[in-house]
Amino acid sequence: MTQPSTRTVERALDILLCFRSGESGLTLTQIAGRVEMHKSTVHRLLATLERRRFIQHVEGDGTYHLGLRLVELGFSVLKNNDIHRQALPYMQQLSAECRETVDLAILENNQVVYLQVIESPQRMKFAAAPGERLPVFCTASGKTFLAFLAIDKVEAMFLSELSQYTAHTKTSRAAIVDELAEIRQRGFAISQQEYEEGVNAVAAPILDGKKYPVAAIAIVGPAFRLPQDRLIELGKSVRTTADTIAQDLGLTFRIS
Repeated sequence: MTQPSTRTVERALDILLCFRSGESGLTLTQIAGRVEMHKSTVHRLLATLERRRFIQHVEGDGTYHLGLRLVELGFSVLKNNDIHRQALPYMQQLSAECRETVDLAILENNQVVYLQVIESPQRMKFAAAPGERLPVFCTASGKTFLAFLAIDKVEAMFLSELSQYTAHTKTSRAAIVDELAEIRQRGFAISQQEYEEGVNAVAAPILDGKKYPVAAIAIVGPAFRLPQDRLIELGKSVRTTADTIAQDLGLTFRIS
């Protein structure tokens, strides 16, 4: 028989797990309906989760959102993940060869989260900080993820307005979908000043046995050092590095 304390934990976990990717937030009524509990019970559990920062309550519209404590816990797990450790020597080698910044990222809640960064040895360089989050649709790493995700996950991105970060940012659904098809064909993505003026990047996915992008490797640098022809050239090296890491991790799929 389930103990009362265990049942309380299970109910709290059910509440956390009822939130779905791409949603802006849930009301008390919506949460109670999904977990099939009385509103009073849900409200009590939400209050406890909010105090512990697992849930955030927005007073303005009364909605509840997943809290920052989950992000902190998730990032702690990711820092100790095999991909973080095993990718490091390959990233260092790639950075030494191209003399640009190389980073490793994962996808979380429609954002790119950077796990590890090897900074360029050159004086002028650009680098995201570990833990930094950037949008998926206008970064090389982000587009790499989108290109290999199921179509429903990609379509969910278009439900919200896409910000125009620079004059080069693509916000057209048709233009983005066409580019994702190109990325799948060649195996890597490029971004030319789409998120930040003067910054270009190229990235390739680390795919598991089901062709799911578990992470992405990217080279980032000033646009004047990484014009389009240089990005295409480096794309082959990034793709090879991503394939090698996948093999080292025991993943079976390789882009042909």
